[in-house]
Amino acid sequence: MSTHLNDTARMMQAMGRAISGHDGQRRKGEANEPYAIHLAHVAQLIAEATGGKDADLVIAGILHDAVEDAGISLDALAMQFGRPVADLVKEVTDDKSLPKEERKRLQIENAPHKTARAAILKLADKTSNVMALAVSPPRDWDRARLEHYVDWAEAVVARLPERNPVLMAKFEEACELARKSFTGGKTSDLDEMLRP
Repeated sequence: MSTHLNDTARMMQAMGRAISGHDGQRRKGEANEPYAIHLAHVAQLIAEATGGKDADLVIAGILHDAVEDAGISLDALAMQFGRPVADLVKEVTDDKSLPKEERKRLQIENAPHKTARAAILKLADKTSNVMALAVSPPRDWDRARLEHYVDWAEAVVARLPERNPVLMAKFEEACELARKSFTGGKTSDLDEMLRP
């Protein structure tokens, strides 16, 4: 691990690693934005919720999908960013060898066993995903599938052992706005919500 780097430099290094690891990957939504936008948004939500006092958690937010979707090993993350970052990523990483429905079931089942820091990371990830559905849902998802995703995200979050109040307020607002958008309501409030 590069211990001589300060926290800001480590975060930028993590962003560079995530961008290269997720190169060419896009979000599922209609806007088809680069996947790195999601990673940066999760890190931003964590930084805001913790007052910027937990650099390792912000870095884990940037790298939370590195193992699942970018093929970066936990050992490589530990070597470059430290064991605490790798352990946080491990806590929120699904086993991609399992069927999708089983992975979703396990997220609900395993949520109560998350450490306090991993619970913040999981909540930030779910918040970002629900916000994205409200703003730019996938074209091939019907209303029932969109609503099912929000219901599932709420089930995961409800079982987390700790729920950061700042993030929880954003998550609840995102769920409300997402449901409103699925029924043809306006999502202009999201522009304000997504602003740094």
